[in-house]
Amino acid sequence: MASTLSVLPTTISPRPFTETKPIKDTKALASDLCRHFYSLGWVSGTGGSLSIKVHDESIPKPQQLIVMAPSGVQKERMVAEDMYVVSPNGSVLSGPKFKGYPHKPPKCSDCAPLFMKISHMEMIKGIQGHGYYDELVVPIIENRAHEFELTESLTEAGQPPLGLDRVGSGCSEEYSSPDRICLDWSTPSHGSLRYAKGVRENDRNMYGVVKAVLENGNGTLEPVLRCIVLDIEGTTTPISFVTDVLFPYARDNVSKHLTETYDSKETKDDIKLLRAQVDYDLKQGVPGAIPIPPDDAEKEKVIAALVANVESMIRADRKVTALKELQGHIWRTGFQGNELEAVVFDDVVEALKTWHASGIKVYIYSSGSREAQRLIFGNTNFGDLRKYLCGFFDTTIGNKREARSYFEISQSLGVDKPSDILFLTDVVPEAAAAKAAGLKVIISIRQGNAPLPENHGFKTINSFLEI
Repeated sequence: MASTLSVLPTTISPRPFTETKPIKDTKALASDLCRHFYSLGWVSGTGGSLSIKVHDESIPKPQQLIVMAPSGVQKERMVAEDMYVVSPNGSVLSGPKFKGYPHKPPKCSDCAPLFMKISHMEMIKGIQGHGYYDELVVPIIENRAHEFELTESLTEAGQPPLGLDRVGSGCSEEYSSPDRICLDWSTPSHGSLRYAKGVRENDRNMYGVVKAVLENGNGTLEPVLRCIVLDIEGTTTPISFVTDVLFPYARDNVSKHLTETYDSKETKDDIKLLRAQVDYDLKQGVPGAIPIPPDDAEKEKVIAALVANVESMIRADRKVTALKELQGHIWRTGFQGNELEAVVFDDVVEALKTWHASGIKVYIYSSGSREAQRLIFGNTNFGDLRKYLCGFFDTTIGNKREARSYFEISQSLGVDKPSDILFLTDVVPEAAAAKAAGLKVIISIRQGNAPLPENHGFKTINSFLEI
């Protein structure tokens, strides 16, 4: 197979065989995955790329076409029409239409030469002889400024015995080629597999969320929750930590942070978000909102107005993205400087370990930014807990009191139905919104939380270990 890709800067008109249903379905899947990976924080902006081989039963495997994501298109805006269709030899067969100025001409992924070098890459449980707890060692190669420059070193890394096998056990004959790299799927030389308590590895489905329930000496399979989504404040973390530690730290350091980072791109983006929010608040007559001088005004005057607006938002406990993004960046400095340490309840740690061992995927949904969420769970009184979490959602996916937000989460997680997800929160309106979207809901009762209204209609727990 060719190690280079003939990428043309202009639009390539689709041919009839590139408009089949399998190709259209694969393009739709690729764009969905790009947006999903963005929502999970796995890719940011135009970073990262994706390639999927089309599954068309009418075409022999060596001749299957490939769908590739474009370069320079933000992942959260990706649509099926943005995708390229590439032949097995690396030729671009069709691509997106040029949208005209001021848009840039479409371009296939810069990672294309790497994608054309790799085959048989599967998740570890999909590789014959390997299990959930096995390790599959893949060589790490030195990064370069451009993706295509990695092709030679990737090829060298694929030489046996480094865990990649070129021809033979790693590839079937139809894939055998001196220019292809395949993972060695042969049975590893591991010891006995480790099993989570009460779970047999062979009884797990592809999501790892089926547990073995032993009754009268014989094993029966009982479906359990696939995903758990957790709120933070008042659920995993004491409200007092947020109100008495995090919020005051952000409030007390907002002026210092803006002054020291005023000319950075990140802070300029934060200020842009705050301007938009304040302009909206002024039109709505929100108390505490004051006009922010234009960018060409004196720096001190701009910062003073920003600080006044931020302090007002914090006092009102506003759940707006502009505030949460800035707070996250201020907290990052605090965590990195060991001035902050997050607090989580003891039972949360034990529950996370148990769910992780059982194959249940755990996500966070909080009004705080995703960066702030990572900081909290990466710097707790129990150490870094992010290894037990699969992703983070914030208000960019929607307001926590709107059912649509939870529907979007269920779509992102790829479950068969929303009821495969359990949402844990301490806020009744959030619980009601999640329930309206079809999720299972439990309200967490913690010391320091506000009392629940009577007849709220939800199951409650005092500890995650009760689940």
